[in-house]
Amino acid sequence: MTPASPVIPPLQVPLLQVLLLLVPLLLPFAAPPLARRVLDRCPPVAALWTLTASALLLAGGTVAALGTLALTGLLKIPAFAALGELTHPLRTPSAHLILPLAALAAGLLTVGALTLGRSVLRQVTGFRAARSEADRRPAAGDLCVVDSPHPDAYALPGRPQRIVVTTGMLRSLDAAEREALFAHERAHNAGRHHYFLAAAELTAHCHPALRPVRAAIRLAAERAADEVAAGAVGDRRLTARAIARAALASAAPRSSVLPGMATGPVPHRVTALLSPVPLRARTWIAALLTTCALLSSATAATVALQVHENIEIAQGEAG
Repeated sequence: MTPASPVIPPLQVPLLQVLLLLVPLLLPFAAPPLARRVLDRCPPVAALWTLTASALLLAGGTVAALGTLALTGLLKIPAFAALGELTHPLRTPSAHLILPLAALAAGLLTVGALTLGRSVLRQVTGFRAARSEADRRPAAGDLCVVDSPHPDAYALPGRPQRIVVTTGMLRSLDAAEREALFAHERAHNAGRHHYFLAAAELTAHCHPALRPVRAAIRLAAERAADEVAAGAVGDRRLTARAIARAALASAAPRSSVLPGMATGPVPHRVTALLSPVPLRARTWIAALLTTCALLSSATAATVALQVHENIEIAQGEAG
């Protein structure tokens, strides 16, 4: 008598996996207070790298967790299960739990994608307008002067890199302050700060708690350029005065990925230049933020791989 083939029981996704997916969604809420401490206690360049890398990891963990939740819920629907070629049902602890979570995750991903797309369109439009305006003007080295009564100055990345400044801004500053302004904007281009600002903008659309971190990254980029400018002109007080006067004169909106001397919390930057606090070894703050980011991404990746293996089993590809 031929033994009956073993019946493969419906695959269950453990409740623990669903609960673990909440970790990458909750950890970003710890980032804003830690980001402020990193910004205050670490050198600007180190803070810029730490904040940007951590924000990217936290954003990646968020997207992976939401995507895994959405996919798990979709595969509960017979039409999507058939589309995924599941030969065995993929079961979750409770349909009443996973389906609302999956719908919420899919909605959040959709909203995030739409707001990010709108932001990208706005940033690209602003960048192209700035590049077109700069290309129409004669340049002296990397300096491009735009005839406009509105004071403004910013670093324009790309090939070639440009320092764009209006005649209104030039008239607002004296000769020494203009040198500090140029040094600041050149520091932005030399440090490739537009990449950090673009990463900050991306992460802010992945999780609402990362929006304050976006502001911290922008401030870290400005602080890094401030320090370079102060070193270039050899006068911290002069640099602080140039920042203050440029900020008071400028009110021109521009793309958030185009860094400029008059952006960011100016009082904070001026205070840091006039009364620099000796930075003691506070690497534990940066390490704590980095640990949270690594835990978030690692948890999301681990659960996503486990769910992928469960789906392969449901497809009959693994035993």
